[in-house]
Amino acid sequence: MAAIVGRTRPLVGITASVHGSRIAALANRLALWRAGASAVRITAEAPFPIDRLDALVVGGGDDIDASLYGESARPHIRIDPERDRLEMRALDCAARLGLPVLGICRGSQMINVHRGGSLHVDIHEVYEEAPHMRTVLPRKRIWIEPDSRLYHILGIAECRVNALHHQSVDRVGEGLRVVARERAGVVQGIEAPAEPFLIGVQWHPEYLVGDSRQQGLFRRLVATAAGTAPGDEFGGEFGNAFTEDDAGQAARDRIRVSG
Repeated sequence: MAAIVGRTRPLVGITASVHGSRIAALANRLALWRAGASAVRITAEAPFPIDRLDALVVGGGDDIDASLYGESARPHIRIDPERDRLEMRALDCAARLGLPVLGICRGSQMINVHRGGSLHVDIHEVYEEAPHMRTVLPRKRIWIEPDSRLYHILGIAECRVNALHHQSVDRVGEGLRVVARERAGVVQGIEAPAEPFLIGVQWHPEYLVGDSRQQGLFRRLVATAAGTAPGDEFGGEFGNAFTEDDAGQAARDRIRVSG
């Protein structure tokens, strides 16, 4: 990535609402710092040039405007149209530049909408057996496709994650595939197999600070940005062996060489 030259750490943008959670912002910054990157918060009131980034995290927050995927808006649902526009433009630019992208919760849904997909406006209207769960603790069990990049990053086919959403992916966008679901069938993970790193997860890995496997999502994002990710198709046996220290040191080594 050309943007990385001259930096001590890759720079990762994190999209957020103007009045978004400061706890989420801090958790994302910490996760990225531990992975070897610096972070900049991007909002509609505080934009940042995407071409100056090395990677992008599309963060969690308010619901996406249903008109973007052909549905009617619900009056009781809080939306943020300015943020929607910001993220659609950011994803356009990231795709053009080939930046690695991680979507978290709303961010995963936005990746899908950006690719022409749609959402379930309320999962409980479709998945009657889905638990009514809202917690930052890892209480929801999900299953991950073993032939996916997500599987090779996390290193497991089944795990527990947190749940802070009431919407989910419905029709899958162009070039994406579903790679994780919960028992009721709700989509929990998507990715673009043809891209080096375009992954969306319906949960919040930034809050699972003590789970090294979940933090591996940030490590692999940073390693991909720095050009130091393992070179096999999905990371293979190295997917979860690439540690925080490895990612940070490798990124710094890459930057020194580029400079």
